Amino acid sequence: MKYMESRRNVTEFVLLGLTENPKMQKVIFVVFFSIYAITVVGNVLIVVTINASPTLGSPMYFFLAYLSFIDVCYSSVNTPKLIVDSLHEKKTTLFNECMTQIFGEHFFGGAEGILLTVMAYDRYVATCKPLHYTTIMNQQMCGLLVGVVWVGGFLHATIQILFIFRLPFCGPNVIDHFMCDLNPLLNLACTDTHTLGLLVAANSGFICLLNFLLLMVSYVVILHSLRNHSLEVRRKALSTCVSHITVVVLFFVPCVFVYMRPAAKLSIDKAVAVFYTIITPMLNPLIYTLRNSQMKDAIRKLFQVTNKCAGAQQ
Repeated sequence: MKYMESRRNVTEFVLLGLTENPKMQKVIFVVFFSIYAITVVGNVLIVVTINASPTLGSPMYFFLAYLSFIDVCYSSVNTPKLIVDSLHEKKTTLFNECMTQIFGEHFFGGAEGILLTVMAYDRYVATCKPLHYTTIMNQQMCGLLVGVVWVGGFLHATIQILFIFRLPFCGPNVIDHFMCDLNPLLNLACTDTHTLGLLVAANSGFICLLNFLLLMVSYVVILHSLRNHSLEVRRKALSTCVSHITVVVLFFVPCVFVYMRPAAKLSIDKAVAVFYTIITPMLNPLIYTLRNSQMKDAIRKLFQVTNKCAGAQQ
C-alpha cells in the first residue's frame, strides 16, 4: 500500500521539450508539422501504390507496405504531441499517458526492427535461392512472418512496460525531453534502478545491437553471392540492398546509442531521439522510391489514373 501511495505522488510529468526558448516554439511547430505531413503522405502513398498496382505483388513490396504502415504509426506516437506541445508554455503528460506513449514507441519500434530482419531474409532468399524463392516465400510464409513481427513488437513493448510501470515516482516530475521514454523515467524513480537499467539495456540495446550485426552479416553474404549473377541482376539487387542497408543503419545505430548504455542524460539524446523517431520514418519512403524504378513507375501510373478519374468526373 505504501508503495502504491509513493508512486501516486506523481500523477503527471512535465516535459521540457526540445528547447525552453519561447522564440523557437513557432519554428518547432512549423518544422515538425511539415515533417509529420511528409511522413504520413509519403508512407500512405507507398501503401496505396503497392496495394493498387498489380506489378508490385512480390513479397518484397508486401513487406515494404507494412514497413510504411508501421512508420506512420511509429511517427504518430510522439510527433503530434511534440507539435501540440510547441503551442503551449507548459508541457505536461499524465502518468498513464506517459506509459501508453512508451508502449507505443516500443511496440511499433520493436515491430519495425523485426520487420527489417524479415525483409533481409526475403532478399537473402531472392538472391541466394532464386529458383526456390516463390516456394519458400509463399503467401502463408509471408503471413506468418508478419504475425511474428506484430507478436514480437507486442512482447517487447509489454516487457518494457512491466519494467517501468511499477517503479515508485515520488518527485521531482520534470523530464528533460520532448517525450516519455525509459531512460528519463529511470532517472526520476525514487529507488535504485541500476539493475533495472541493465535489464532495459539487455531488452532494448543488446537486441538492437544483435539485430544490427546479424543484418549487416546477412547483407554481406547477399552482396558476396552476387558475383555469380549477371550484370543486370547484380545492379538491381545492389540497388535494393543499398536501400535496405541505409534504412537499417538509420534505424538501429541511434537505437543502439540510446539503449546500449547506462541511463545517464547526455546533451545529444534529444537530437538522436528526434532522428530515429521522427526523421527516419520520413526518410524511408524517399529511400525506397528514389532508388526503385518499379515504385516510381507505379506511383506515376497511380497519379495518371487518379487524374483521369478526376477529369472524367468533371
